[in-house]
Order: sequence, then C-alpha cells, then structure tokens
Amino acid sequence: MITVTFDELPGLEGTDLGTGDWLDVTQERINLFADATGDHQWIHVDPERAKDGPFGGPIAHGYLTLSLLIPLWTELLDVEDVSTKVNYGLNKVRFPAPVPAGSRIRLSGVLAKVEQVGGDGVQITADVTAEIENGGKPACVAQPVFRFYR
Repeated sequence: MITVTFDELPGLEGTDLGTGDWLDVTQERINLFADATGDHQWIHVDPERAKDGPFGGPIAHGYLTLSLLIPLWTELLDVEDVSTKVNYGLNKVRFPAPVPAGSRIRLSGVLAKVEQVGGDGVQITADVTAEIENGGKPACVAQPVFRFYR
C-alpha cells in the first residue's frame, strides 16, 4: 500500500499503485448481496440450478464485484491527513469475465489523473483492474474517481 499526505497527491499522477491482496468471493457473500439488493437471479443464488447454466456454477453479481473495489482499493492507496474521503463516481466500468462463487479477486491500479477541485480538494482518477485468481480475463476494469478534502 502507498500511504501519502494530501499535499503529496498532485505529484503522484501516473504512479503505479501495485496490486493488493486476494479477497474471497464466497457464496455467502453473493447471497448477502442478493438480499441487500433484491437481486435473487438463479445464476447467483441457486448453485444446483447454476451448475447447468451458462457459467457452470453460480457467479457474483457484476455490481457486487464493482462494490468490492472499495475494500480492494483501500489496500492500494491511503491518504492520511484529510478530513473527508469521497467516492465521487466512475467514468467507465466493464465486466469482461464473471466471478465464480468460491473464487478470489484482487485489484491493481494506476493513478491516471490528479487535479484540484475547489479550493480545498483534490480529485484522483484511477485505472483499476480486478483480476480473478487463475482467470484468463479480468473480472472488472474500471475508472473510479475519488475526492479528498482537508
């Protein structure tokens, strides 16, 4: 993990943030996400039926994978001396490969852009990839935008 101060952010544009640790995507996590969102589609929550489905077993929701970018992101970059950290949004996101239940994912990223916002904020845009352990394609490729305020 890279740990920096607010004042160091502007000089980090183009910095490779490395790769974080693996995170388990269990069937239990998938079921909890289904309960939280009301999305109980069988390809996610019915392992028996999903065995005969297009993916050979249950898969994580795409939006579950996307939501996991936050805990995975915290392993890449920490800004210490700020009062507020805001998930500002995403410029783009794609899900090239499904995440099978029971698999593991991890995140790598590059700080693509750093810019001042207002008088007391810095906005960063990252290019991140969530990879699946032993997978051929990434689970998610995204461009999250974060804001930090003193």
